[in-house]
Parts: sequence; C-alpha cells; structure tokens
Amino acid sequence: QAQLVESGGGLVQAGGSLRLSCAASGRTINNRAMAWFRQAPGEERKFVALIFGSGAYTDYADSVKARFTISRDNAKSTTYLQMNSLQLDDTGVYYCAAAPAAWGTRGRDHYNTWGQGTQVTVSS
Repeated sequence: QAQLVESGGGLVQAGGSLRLSCAASGRTINNRAMAWFRQAPGEERKFVALIFGSGAYTDYADSVKARFTISRDNAKSTTYLQMNSLQLDDTGVYYCAAAPAAWGTRGRDHYNTWGQGTQVTVSS
C-alpha cells in the first residue's frame, strides 16, 4: 500500500503563489493517475486537478484553470500543484490522491489512496 504525504501549504496573500508537493512512499505510484482535491470548511471535498500516470494528460476544475498547474516527477515519486494568482476561495485543505489505474477522473470515488491533507489559507 502506498502512503501519500502532502506539504507546502501555508498562509499567503491573495495574488500570491504556493507549490504543494505530494510525496509517495511504499508501493510505487509512478504508473497511477494522481489528483488534487480541496475541501473548504463546511463543504464537500472537490476536484482541483489530475494527471495521468504517463503525465501526458491533465485536467483542471474550471475555477483553477490557467492559474494552477499539476505535474509529476516519477523519479522522485512526487506530484506537485503549482498555484498562482491565489484567490480567497482557494482556501481549504488540499489532499492528493492516487487512483488504482493509470487514468483518472474527477470523481472522488475513483481514488483509493489519500494523503492527510495540507492547509492553504489565502488572506486579503
């Protein structure tokens, strides 16, 4: 079973940037699709971005398109989320997740391995 550990969260002013990392250990995730979700207080966990195992395909929620970039470094078993032009409603706990397959979807139920989350707070 793989373990995922997120890092890179913190407090940032609106308009600023953060880069989240998701480091995998244990069983390899290099051929599995990876995704980022976020959960704001009182809301359900929502899709942010995904990347296929090959890295050849990515998908983004409309609210983050052109501001966020997902990438992966399979040599380091790490997935990244570069977040630019952060907005107040980007605040939440960000979770990375691994799918049991090389392809991914926007649905939470598609992913069977989750990290513990990292808090991102955007202030005005």
